[in-house]
Amino acid sequence: MAQGEDRLRRWRDSVVATVRAFALCLLSLGVSLALFIVTVVSLAFLLLGVGFLTTPAVLTLVRMHANQRRALAHDWAGLTIPAPYRAFPPTRRGGPAGQVERCTLLLRDPATWRDVLWLLVDAVAGFVTALLPVALIGYGVEGLVLLAGLWHAVSGAYWYAFIPVSGFGSAVLCAALGTALIALGLVANPALLRAHFLLARALLAPTREARLEQRVRRLAETRHDAVDDSAAALRRIERDLHDGAQARLVAMGMDLGTALALIEKDPAGAKALLAQARSSSAAALTELRDLVRGIHPPVLAERGLADAAEALALRCGVPVETDIDLPGRYGEPVEAAAYFAISEVLTNAARHAGARRVWLDLHFAPAPGGGGALRVAVTDDGRGGADPSAGSGLRGVERRLAGFDGVLAVSSPPGGPTMVTMEVPAAPAAEPVSSPSGPRR
Repeated sequence: MAQGEDRLRRWRDSVVATVRAFALCLLSLGVSLALFIVTVVSLAFLLLGVGFLTTPAVLTLVRMHANQRRALAHDWAGLTIPAPYRAFPPTRRGGPAGQVERCTLLLRDPATWRDVLWLLVDAVAGFVTALLPVALIGYGVEGLVLLAGLWHAVSGAYWYAFIPVSGFGSAVLCAALGTALIALGLVANPALLRAHFLLARALLAPTREARLEQRVRRLAETRHDAVDDSAAALRRIERDLHDGAQARLVAMGMDLGTALALIEKDPAGAKALLAQARSSSAAALTELRDLVRGIHPPVLAERGLADAAEALALRCGVPVETDIDLPGRYGEPVEAAAYFAISEVLTNAARHAGARRVWLDLHFAPAPGGGGALRVAVTDDGRGGADPSAGSGLRGVERRLAGFDGVLAVSSPPGGPTMVTMEVPAAPAAEPVSSPSGPRR
């Protein structure tokens, strides 16, 4: 039964690959070739000045076409092809001067010229690799049609591959060859479809220099965000100390001074002031402990991220179901980043989402070559509509994770549910701290 289902799945995948290859034939020979010709003509018009107005629009279409092929590579072949384009400056001029500036920026981007080269390659080699799956099935079906009776009409004047069609016997040979071609197509078509996208990836993927440039740009952005976050944290600590513990300590000092002056004249009043000073010192100590806990929670330092996440779930304002499986401890900065990210997301779910229940999943995903990543998923059944770009706390979480090359993704349609997924590259510590681990619920 299982073998039959597996065979049926392979046949279905082969048929789907053939249909997709036919669509790629149209895109390669039709769209890619047309865009290549239009691009060359537009670039030639740069000499007349008109090209500065037409080239930005044409190259924008080229990028849209290339991005569509990247998306198809991901959806149809499971290949990820990142976009290598340089970011435009945040502010640009308008009018004709802005068009010239945009055209210049596009032409200075090496990815633009790789796109143009890909258009030509896709129109030739890409078309061939996309045509092969269609040709194998189509030519094989023709052999079967010859056996079905077409050989009467073409007998003596037609060759099927290397077989001259001259009678029923040759039609049987054509059908046998056609069956073999169909079988070959059903086996090879998924691989041929993948070969088409591998050819596209060779030109559409970022080069080593482009990856380094993107990496440098990303590091500059995360460094700027890290500096801003550090400055904001220092201002928050300074404000909390000034408005909280410092104010209480000053008041306590004034109470002690007054009590010292009254200790002989009014012992009862001095005793009341001493009690008030004692209460102020206890409150100041509590605020200092809360402040330290906000900088680096003791449970995180002593017991690790797994137990710290459990503590966050217990303190959340709504019921939280946890599934936590961590094999050990990780670097303190990574654990702190993950902890505060989980804290912020749980707080958002409890305060702003109107959720009745939250699910927290925290796992470590090892990588084949060593290392791995901490993966966190927080799902709630609230009203949805969360948007990191709207200036919410999720934007701060995104900046915090970016400093560790972490990523955040939010799926929050109106009406819910909301799923926030986070991934932070990490590696288990050389000497993990002993702490309870394993799945928790």
